[in-house]
Amino acid sequence: MVSVPRRRSGLAPTQPPALHTLPQVSQLVVDEESAGQRLDNYLMRLLKGVPKTLIYRIIRSGEVRINKGRAQADTRVAYGDVLRIPPLRTSSTSANPQTPTAPPSPPREFPVLLEDPALLAIHKPAGVAVHGGSGVSFGVIEQLRAARPGAPLLELVHRLDRETSGILLIAKKRSALKALQEQFRERETGKTYLAAVKGAWPQRLKVLDAPLVKYLLPDGERRVRQTQRDDPEGMKSITLVKVLAEFQVAGQGFTLLAVTIKTGRTHQIRVHLASAGHPIAGDDKYGDFELNRQLQSTGLKRMFLHAWKLQFTHPVDGQPVELVAPLREELQAWGGAGAIVDYNASSHNKYRKDVE
Repeated sequence: MVSVPRRRSGLAPTQPPALHTLPQVSQLVVDEESAGQRLDNYLMRLLKGVPKTLIYRIIRSGEVRINKGRAQADTRVAYGDVLRIPPLRTSSTSANPQTPTAPPSPPREFPVLLEDPALLAIHKPAGVAVHGGSGVSFGVIEQLRAARPGAPLLELVHRLDRETSGILLIAKKRSALKALQEQFRERETGKTYLAAVKGAWPQRLKVLDAPLVKYLLPDGERRVRQTQRDDPEGMKSITLVKVLAEFQVAGQGFTLLAVTIKTGRTHQIRVHLASAGHPIAGDDKYGDFELNRQLQSTGLKRMFLHAWKLQFTHPVDGQPVELVAPLREELQAWGGAGAIVDYNASSHNKYRKDVE
């Protein structure tokens, strides 16, 4: 059972008014059904017609407030929270009615690892964002919704970086969404990634326990760095590392790691591994940029980070679910990585598929 936070105001929960009736600052009160959702998802669901780029902009700028305080896109709303929403304008109310609207998302299905009436697990390719946002018109979830217009609900349970491939969970029922997100928040899931890093990883280095903090580049792009334990802004972050094999590509040594995260911080694996002196091959944010350019000629044209295994409890009947996503083709051949581990996904994806 998902716990619902206590109400924080004496106001009755409300639904937002129609978009064209938001010419001035408005207040919304989160209802019980929406408790636990990310702020960005909550606003996108309720403020239909508002471009995603605008929603992220007003969150980042602090124009959206929760109980009079600033919030981030990944802040979870609670039952009774009071949200301040700034004036919003769309092409229908804009002074320039000729402003073009964004084209519809192209429908697309993705390889399915598991599907039943409550949830969908797909094998996400690298290079595809999980949702539209800053600088991205659409992502996996918008394309799935376009491909399945009759689906009552399709919502992301969690996220993967754009350049990370592998297992992505999507809820098909509101009750499943709440239950699964609760498991992720309470760290009741098991998440293991495959990462190829520069150099020989020390066998003794098995636990990375260092807080992380977010910051912005001058152009507004988000980054994450490791910080001191006494930093009040630091977020506790724990990463477990297991060496699978060492190999060479074009004379450069690499190590294939199985990486399990105990906390789900933004860019956690990428920053922890890079801070240990072993950046992920192909990482365009925290990696060895000169090495990345050299690796292009060896066939590695993306970051070698893959969401490999996921364990969770099914939200309907409480049965354990174990999923495995084999390496994408572009990673299997690079350095012989595909031969290092048994990637027979069909024998590892364990769950009864007759859930009602």
